[in-house]
Amino acid sequence: MEAVYAVTIAFFAVGLLRMGNPKTANSGILWAGIAMAFSIAITFLMPGLSNILLIIPAIMIGALVGWVAADKVAVVNMPQMVAIYNGMGAGAASSIAAIELLGPGRGLFEMSIAAAGAVIGNVSIAGSMIAFLKLQGWIRERPITFPAQQPLNAAILVISIVFVSLYLGNFSSSISVTDALALFFLFSLVYGVMMAIPIGGADMPVLISLFNAMTGLAVSLDGYLLSSFAMLVAGIFVGAAGIILTIAMARAMNRSIHAVLFGVFGKKLEEGRQVMGSIKITTAEDAAILIGYSKLVGIVPGFGMAAAQAQFRVRELADMLQSRGIKVIFGIHPVAGRMPGHMNVLLAEAGIKYEYLVDLEDANRLFPDVDVALVIGANDVVNPAARVPGSALYGMPILDVDRAKNVIVLKRGTGRGFAGIENDLFYSARTKMLYGDAQDTLSKLIQELKKI
Repeated sequence: MEAVYAVTIAFFAVGLLRMGNPKTANSGILWAGIAMAFSIAITFLMPGLSNILLIIPAIMIGALVGWVAADKVAVVNMPQMVAIYNGMGAGAASSIAAIELLGPGRGLFEMSIAAAGAVIGNVSIAGSMIAFLKLQGWIRERPITFPAQQPLNAAILVISIVFVSLYLGNFSSSISVTDALALFFLFSLVYGVMMAIPIGGADMPVLISLFNAMTGLAVSLDGYLLSSFAMLVAGIFVGAAGIILTIAMARAMNRSIHAVLFGVFGKKLEEGRQVMGSIKITTAEDAAILIGYSKLVGIVPGFGMAAAQAQFRVRELADMLQSRGIKVIFGIHPVAGRMPGHMNVLLAEAGIKYEYLVDLEDANRLFPDVDVALVIGANDVVNPAARVPGSALYGMPILDVDRAKNVIVLKRGTGRGFAGIENDLFYSARTKMLYGDAQDTLSKLIQELKKI
């Protein structure tokens, strides 16, 4: 048994290492999948295992649903799938903790570990479901706030801790210890909901990463209780990776974790700040002429490209420009889209080679030499207001597309970004706006380029 655990852990480690490089990420997922298959197989070797006739159909149903869902989901909707699957993992961890809390023969220390796993799992599953609903557009994406929200949230968390303390201490009270446990689960779930609703779409990449870390922590605590080294190590891997990614995403937005959880992105008012300049609208024909006679074009994708599923048109445009001897780069902001790496995945789906993708720091060094920066559905991540003290975006690292020689912004309409503020880039003397659905606009742009 220990030898199989060792092999499983080694496979998880290799998979995680290979996921760190886009060229080996696919094989990394395969290694991790094999490790998970080993973990499931080990379960059937555990002494005293019962209900096998229920376990096997459950595994088959789960595998079938997961396969079909993963095959059918569009890449643009992948953040929703990540959120809901993370929530399922957290729910499983919470369920295991509940069984351990209800089971006999556990000491106070082990019961406290189970309670910690339960509260972390409950917060993660409830918060992940809110993230899913927001990403799916079924509830309001912008922050949902009200007076005394944070004190109320703190009170809910304290109440849940009080109830689990009543259960663990078996204290006599007006309610039974079983009712105390049920109320503990209820209030910790409510806290997860209340924790997530004031967080808006702009902070969603950080939120998803944080809940991923919490799920990993809950799984590792359950692994400790069950003496399952595979669960313990896998949970630690997931938790550590999630924490690292959460910190990296927060830094990319110049935000503290505290500000993400207890603040509201863009809540500052920009009183007294006026945007200088005027919006200039262009046509696909004029934009094609400007791009077609360039030497270096920088394409900056954003969520608008993802929403329009225009990544294949972007690939077609890039191929056409490269065939004309025009150099093309893709400037990628760390938090563009709805989750870390969202733009990378979308562009990879369209067959755009990874070497054409340039991270924020390198892209910013290149933008002064870029003849045309083509912004496709990006907003806050290219807003020069981030350099203006007092702005809601102040201090957030952005792609410096305003320093390119010319800027063309493809945008569906005149709406603002997640931060809810005007984008100074749109009013720049170097910027021209090309309004319309990204797929349709890019198709027109490609057709006009063919005429040159």
